[in-house]
Order: sequence, then structure tokens, then C-alpha cells
Amino acid sequence: MSLSVSFAGAGNLAWHLAPVLDNAGYPVREVYSRNPQHAQQLVARLYDGEVKASLDFSTSPSQVFILAVADDAIEQVAREIILPDGALLLHTSGSQPLDKLSYAAASGTGVFYPLQSFTKGVKVDFRQVPVFIEGDSAEVERELMKMAGAISRQVFRLDSEKRLALHLAAVFASNFTNYMLTLAHDATQKHQLDYNWLKPLIAETINKTFQVGPEQSQTGPARRGDFETLDRHMKLLQEDSQVAELYRLISQQLVDRYGEETEE
Repeated sequence: MSLSVSFAGAGNLAWHLAPVLDNAGYPVREVYSRNPQHAQQLVARLYDGEVKASLDFSTSPSQVFILAVADDAIEQVAREIILPDGALLLHTSGSQPLDKLSYAAASGTGVFYPLQSFTKGVKVDFRQVPVFIEGDSAEVERELMKMAGAISRQVFRLDSEKRLALHLAAVFASNFTNYMLTLAHDATQKHQLDYNWLKPLIAETINKTFQVGPEQSQTGPARRGDFETLDRHMKLLQEDSQVAELYRLISQQLVDRYGEETEE
């Protein structure tokens, strides 16, 4: 028999994770959010969930409680939440250690970290999302492996230190990359160009990093030491000093990294 689940938090991650667990045989019974409207919207996506008005889960029918809250709120929510006997308390953060839950009166604690960027309204195939788990006991980890395996084909055990390093890599790979695309979009808008013209280039860039590795697939003026083109780009950016400085710093990093190869 699968365990029942309750959520504290109704943001982007919970919006996707709660219905997936619900459909996988882990019924989500309750959702708490500081914004009751957000909780109500998430409950509407569940079979038999209800909005929870407070963090007092002492009479909850659930056995698993998932804190899908901001990283800097995990410890405070763990202090405030009231759990029933035998409760398993989880957080979903890539950057925060397991011991952030140590203040909670839980029978077991763990981490359930899906490595993906989630946005409400944007579909995600959870079967393809790697899920990284950690528990405070072998028994907890067995249960988390089972739960994660019900929704994903890729489940791994990872301790807090390595998960933090993975999260750092994810920030470079996803968050910073997306910001670079935002700057690319800004450039096309400013010069009345179609951003969609970049789509094949963006797709090929990502695909190639997994075919030959990012080190080997790096191209561009800084990679080949084309300082004339770099200077022309800097002139285009002269009205935006912050973006120009970012361009200069990244270009210099590339020149420093590949300079000897370019000279050869």
C-alpha cells in the first residue's frame, strides 16, 4: 500500500510534483501555502486533496510531508510544522543539506530533489527527470527510492555535499544559460531581428555538448582569438555598460582558457 502525501508549498515544483505523485499511487491529501489561492489552484489538480489552513498537520491522514518551499524558508518551516506520529518529512532543495530538517519532530527525514526547471503551465515529462534522494536512515532511503521510482526512470542516491555541487552545475547549465538567452533576445529585439532565427543554433549548441562534450564544442570569436570581432561587439554594447562588462569578462575567460590552443 502506497503512502499518502501532504505538501507545504504550492509553487512551481509542487504544481508539477503533487499531481505526478497523485497519479502514481501516492495520493496527495493536503496542500498548505501562505497564499491560500495558490493552494486551492493546486488542489484543483488533484483527485482528493484539500487546502490546509495552517502548518498544524497533527491530525493529518498522510505519512509523508513534503516541504516544497523556498530554500531559505526550509529551516523555519521545519521548526513550525506540527506532524503526526511516524511522519516522514522531506525537502526538495538541491542546495540545502538534509540536516535543515533536524529541528522537526519527525520520525524520519529525507531529500527528494528532482533536477529540472519547473514553470507552472509548462508540461514536463517526469519520467525523464532525474530524482536525487537522501535519507537519515537506510529505511527512509528505501522508501524514497520506491517513491521516486514510481514517477521517474532515473533515480539516484546523493549526499548533501555532492547534491550541492550538482546544484551549482545546474545553475551554470540552466539558470545562467537562460539569462544568456535573455540577453540574446534583448539584442534581437533592440535591432529588430527575429529571435526564432537563433533556434537551430541554440538546439545544435546544446546537442553538441552531449555528443562531443562542451570543451570540444566551444566555438566563437573568443575561442579562436578573433579580437577584431570582439571589439566590434563591444562597440555595439557601449550603451549598456553592465552587459558590455559581462561580455568582456566571459570573452576574457574563453581567451585565457583556449589561448594556447589558438596560438598553436
